[in-house]
Amino acid sequence: MNALLWIFFGGIAGWIASMIVGREEQMGILANIAVGIIGAFLGGWIADRLGFGGAPGAERPTTLVSFFTAVLGAVVLLVILNLIF
Repeated sequence: MNALLWIFFGGIAGWIASMIVGREEQMGILANIAVGIIGAFLGGWIADRLGFGGAPGAERPTTLVSFFTAVLGAVVLLVILNLIF
């Protein structure tokens, strides 16, 4: 069940991030899911470094804070990818 939540919320987070960055026309559903999931890890890492990390063991992406962290991480990831490519 956790994997399905990661895929669902990762897809939504990736889609929102692609709209923020302006790449929604270039990305499909699989790219949105990948960007959202990687962005969740990146956003969580950034939040931990800034001292805003969540509770240990909070692996479900169903809270608003986790979701916004995933979107923020996905935006950072897309900006970095835009700079490289």
